[in-house]
Parts: sequence; C-alpha cells; structure tokens
Amino acid sequence: MLATVPGCDAGGPPAARPPSPAPSVQAAANPPAPSAQAAVNSLPPRALAAADEPPGALACGRIAEAVRGGTLMQPGVVTGISTATATADAPVADAATRLQQAYEQAVKAQGTEDEPDLVAAVSAAGAEMVSVCADSGLETAG
Repeated sequence: MLATVPGCDAGGPPAARPPSPAPSVQAAANPPAPSAQAAVNSLPPRALAAADEPPGALACGRIAEAVRGGTLMQPGVVTGISTATATADAPVADAATRLQQAYEQAVKAQGTEDEPDLVAAVSAAGAEMVSVCADSGLETAG
C-alpha cells in the first residue's frame, strides 16, 4: 500500500520551514495556560501576606520564573509579578513598577518601529528586577 502525505515528496528535498519570527508583542496574543499564578493572584491580602514570607519572595520567584521561561511579554505575567509585590519591600516593589511601565509601553507600541526597542526594555527591566531580588537576598525564591 502506498500512502501519500501532503507536503512530502519521496524524491524531492524536504519542505523548507518558514523562519521563526523574532520575539515581539505578538506573544501577548497567545495567553499562557492557567497556573498557580492565577491562584495566588486571587488570594485575599491577608493570605497573600502570609504566603509571601519573606516579603517579596513571591514576586522574586515569579520574576525569576518569567525570565527563565521567557514569558515576560505574555498577558498577565507582568501584572502577576506586580500584584505579588503587595507585601514586598520598596526596592522590589519599585523594580516591579518599572517593569510594569516598560511592559505597558511595549504593548502600546505593538506594530510600530519602536516595538523591538520597547520589548528589549521589558527584558532589561526584568533583568534589573532579578538583580534587585538578588541584592535583597531573594534570588533563589520561587
């Protein structure tokens, strides 16, 4: 029995794959699957404070995970990080604010010539927050 698979030709070269697009705000169109992050975001303030011990551990764990996973431009990730700073000390909370502002600017710039630079600024703000967490002794959180 001879079967033909669309796109395959036994005698020809393999079909070329289109190049992968560079990371951009387009990643924001594909939201991540529900996660533990959503559960923590729904905690009441007292429960969030109890879960965030030492203060800032949740936010630092989230930023470390997002940077490792390359998910900063996915919807809800930066907002979740910012939400988790409710009990964090000022340096961690301030770094999260800068990250949130960079993310919002990148989203607004979607499709413009400024988009790549602003997406890079989100990455830089994420790296800066990881550094702030390390300086606060929270680098291994999460």
